[in-house]
Amino acid sequence: MTDKPDLTALLGSRICHDLISPIGAISNGLELLMMDGSQGGPEMVLISESVANANARIRFFRVAYGLAQAEQRIARAEVQSVLSDVTRGGRLQIEWTSDPDLSRPEVKLAFLLIQCLENAMAYGGRIVVSGHDGRWQISGQADKLKIDTALWEVLANPQANPPITPALVQFPLVAEELANRGYRLKTTLNQRDILLEF
Repeated sequence: MTDKPDLTALLGSRICHDLISPIGAISNGLELLMMDGSQGGPEMVLISESVANANARIRFFRVAYGLAQAEQRIARAEVQSVLSDVTRGGRLQIEWTSDPDLSRPEVKLAFLLIQCLENAMAYGGRIVVSGHDGRWQISGQADKLKIDTALWEVLANPQANPPITPALVQFPLVAEELANRGYRLKTTLNQRDILLEF
């Protein structure tokens, strides 16, 4: 009997796969327009920045919500490139230090946890991710954190059932990933700092 497929991850992979090509085509079209001597007015800058942002988010979502099988690997350089692109021009900074060759399921979990931190850091801040030999530490610091304790309870107690909107789906997905992978998450929350370890 085969294991039941992870339909949520398969759906995430499918959506990202189908969107990456048209976004890439728009980006290539913009480059051709620029090479053709078209004026790079404010509207072209806006379109270019929007396409770059969409491309960065899709790459992030592909890791966070896509399929991640136990044997799959991802390079540190690729992870750092995705995070650099997704935070460019924003109020959130992410510093990533890790082994050069990484387990994709571990990186998936780290990306979902980054989104949990992002939710608490609505006014910006700094996230530091450190992963070595399968041990991970993710910290977030901000002058002002917005922590919904009911949401964070989901990470420690999968039976917790707060209202979940599409913008908060990362919280139950983290709990699901932790259970599926047999990981335990240690969470420390205070007024200006969040520390997550698995």
